[in-house]
Amino acid sequence: MQRTIKTFSVENTNVFKKQILLWAQQFETVLWLDSNNYKQQYSSFDCGLAVEEFTSIKTDYLNAFEKLKEYQTITKDYIFGYISYDVKNDVEELSSNNLDGLGFADLFFFQPKKLFFIIGNTIEFQYLKMVDDEIESDFEEISNLTFQTQSRNLKNKTSNSDIKIKLRIHKDEYYAKVNKIIDHIKRGDIYEANFCQEFYAENSTINPAQVYEDLNKISKPPFATFLKIEQQYLLSASPERYIRKEGNKIISQPIKGTAKRLRSKIDDDKIASDLSRDIKERAENVMIVDLVRNDLSKSAIKGSVKVEELCKVYSFKQVHQMISTVVSEIYPNTNPIDVLKTTFPMGSMTGAPKISAMKIIENLEETKRGLYSGTVGYFTPNGDFDFNVVIRSILYNQEKKYISYSVGGAITAKSNPEKEYEECLLKAKAMKYVLLNSSKI
Repeated sequence: MQRTIKTFSVENTNVFKKQILLWAQQFETVLWLDSNNYKQQYSSFDCGLAVEEFTSIKTDYLNAFEKLKEYQTITKDYIFGYISYDVKNDVEELSSNNLDGLGFADLFFFQPKKLFFIIGNTIEFQYLKMVDDEIESDFEEISNLTFQTQSRNLKNKTSNSDIKIKLRIHKDEYYAKVNKIIDHIKRGDIYEANFCQEFYAENSTINPAQVYEDLNKISKPPFATFLKIEQQYLLSASPERYIRKEGNKIISQPIKGTAKRLRSKIDDDKIASDLSRDIKERAENVMIVDLVRNDLSKSAIKGSVKVEELCKVYSFKQVHQMISTVVSEIYPNTNPIDVLKTTFPMGSMTGAPKISAMKIIENLEETKRGLYSGTVGYFTPNGDFDFNVVIRSILYNQEKKYISYSVGGAITAKSNPEKEYEECLLKAKAMKYVLLNSSKI
């Protein structure tokens, strides 16, 4: 599928980013990806925006990867979308029977009519031929949006009502469930499990664009995402990459290990240093690195799986994170969907061994994960791809007036239920703050 490409220069990229995301709200389907200029080795653009479906695929988990393979092969164009956590049921004999208040499809991808990439001060427009005569007028319209227009438009949309956040799992019940996981570990059923809990609000409305702006402002993560599919929204401040393909190279960057940021530079540097040496946190990370190495080996050229970086601490606005980088090489004729299928779901959100851990957490969790701990990203026309991990995210069904955010942590033999609960609250802090204070930020 041919696209018309035109580039423009802008003086202030930060202003243009706000303008183009506001402009995009008119469309039923929107996917915005923002690296927040975070310095990282593997990156193709600073921001990407895909709007307005030309073609799309929406399906449940049954044969989901085969359907995606067919769609991606036929389309031979950029496609953007997501794979929910529950597509695990396509890979293994598993099920998802927990409560679902959001109703996202298991898998969704679309071929955008209009596509934008921001690299430095350059804006690249890539429009399909049937709409390429709108490039100049769209650039003009986006550039002329003012902050007054933005404020007026935001106020005209739904504003945050009184939001009452509830816990799906209360503290004592959480402790009991973590102890059950530790019992499984002691019996040798698993080594580690990523156990998650949901916080939610019913009969509540928010302004999704404003909430996303506020969440991104206080987090500035490298894999921020705003997704709109009609009445359903993902507002994500994810710091984690799931998997990326550059030619024949595959890159996975699991996160395990979290510490809060502190105001004093001396204290902040110390807590980051302590995290890098923490025996429990390193053990969690190394277990998942081993799992990722095993997953990548299923599609890799023999002997090509390598750990480029082990347990390196990276700092974000809210937290320090321990991240490892695992890479592999694949044969040129390897289908990109097969790489995803053999690594999904990402080990950082399941545990090890993966299948046993997924069965255990399905029984203990109260909520269907859905898009949370799934992945959002894109394919290029030549079959490269880049996908994040959907964490540190707010999910919203505007029609149902249901708001949800989930957090989790890796449970190991050395886990302390109280400390695990505190870590969950730390991870949930930004989402809770934004939901309760969005109009004030």
